[in-house]
Amino acid sequence: MIASLLSRIGIEVWKDIPNYEGLYQVSNLGNVRSLNYRRTGKVKNLVLNINSTGKQCVDLYKDGFRLNLYAHALVSSAFLNHKPNGHKIVVDHINNKPLNNKLYNLQLITQRLNASKDRKGTSKYTGVCWDKNNNKWIVSIVINGSNKFLGRFTDEKKAAQAYQNELKKI
Repeated sequence: MIASLLSRIGIEVWKDIPNYEGLYQVSNLGNVRSLNYRRTGKVKNLVLNINSTGKQCVDLYKDGFRLNLYAHALVSSAFLNHKPNGHKIVVDHINNKPLNNKLYNLQLITQRLNASKDRKGTSKYTGVCWDKNNNKWIVSIVINGSNKFLGRFTDEKKAAQAYQNELKKI
């Protein structure tokens, strides 16, 4: 995690991008560079583009194929050894600013936590919300795209426990 500390103070550390060793590198500050820019033998930082989701991405070329990749995914694969695995473990921007791809601002968390960590609601617990009509806490969980109702509770902690119990069954 030395690279993470160095990114806080602006000291740049470069690492090869997995599967692009010798071709491209990424830094702990979120920059990407080509080690043989346009086959000239020159090292050059690449321009990061902002896509429609507001995230920075860059085109990488290998064996005649172009791949458009997110900058935060490149940083996490090189420095955090993250291997994309669907939506089980994802890269999260801690400060919720997708243009800040510095290593200290990235963390690996579950998709479920990432989807719920920044929600503003009436409960501090995931899956729990206040039903003002009945003056009770409602608990529900989404499983494979389907919403499953778990019940109403007078105690918020008991409602959260019901959610956790259902989560353990999955």
